[in-house]
Amino acid sequence: DTPLEEHTLEPRALKKEVDFILRNAGKYLKDAPERKDVLSIYAGLRPLALPEGGEAKGGKATKDISRTHSLQVSESGLVTITGGKWTTYRRMAEDTVDKTIMVAGLPAHPCTTKALKIHGWRNDVDPGTGMEAWENIYGSDAVKIQALVRETPALGKPLDANWSFTCAEVVWAVRQEMARTVEDVLSRRFRVLFLDARAAMKMAPDVARIMKEELGKDEDWARQQVNAFQALASEYLLVAPDDVVTGADQP
Repeated sequence: DTPLEEHTLEPRALKKEVDFILRNAGKYLKDAPERKDVLSIYAGLRPLALPEGGEAKGGKATKDISRTHSLQVSESGLVTITGGKWTTYRRMAEDTVDKTIMVAGLPAHPCTTKALKIHGWRNDVDPGTGMEAWENIYGSDAVKIQALVRETPALGKPLDANWSFTCAEVVWAVRQEMARTVEDVLSRRFRVLFLDARAAMKMAPDVARIMKEELGKDEDWARQQVNAFQALASEYLLVAPDDVVTGADQP
């Protein structure tokens, strides 16, 4: 936890934070990790709801401030929610809607989302059958991605030999998941940027090529997409990349 006075669109992990994690990990692992062992680094910003009064009472450190969400209603009737966590998003939404119903004087209804099945749910899988990890992610949509590969076998090609992501999944992300940039796919759909930034950089040209065809874009668009992603991904590395393909290398 590092308190910040300013926020940025792309928060960066501070050197002292990286050193802290490496130092503490070394206390528990047989071989202490070094900077060269790190595949990707990233940081996030967590908005905290301060106690009433606008500041942490008694000089509280940020780690001591509650992670629960807080609802406020302005004189105009605007309902604002602050704080909270990704893991409690459904409860946050429920509390916000309930508060809004009360403020607006709307008819009250019991929440139905606690047991609501989301898109892709499936109940025909035995956890002991060893279902592939990607099928766990796509749920009932997995068979549709398999159908894409049957129609066009080339789409079954992995984007990287060390990862299971395929060309078909890029096509699916564009057609069904509203992916519009290379970053959308490698960061927000596959999440590989956060797991292995160098691998993500190597995947970028192929992802851009597939997206170019799907979106009807030209070579300039693909080149700009690759260059932009490589610049972003390089910030996730502790060691400068020297073996990745850039947009300038594209034919």
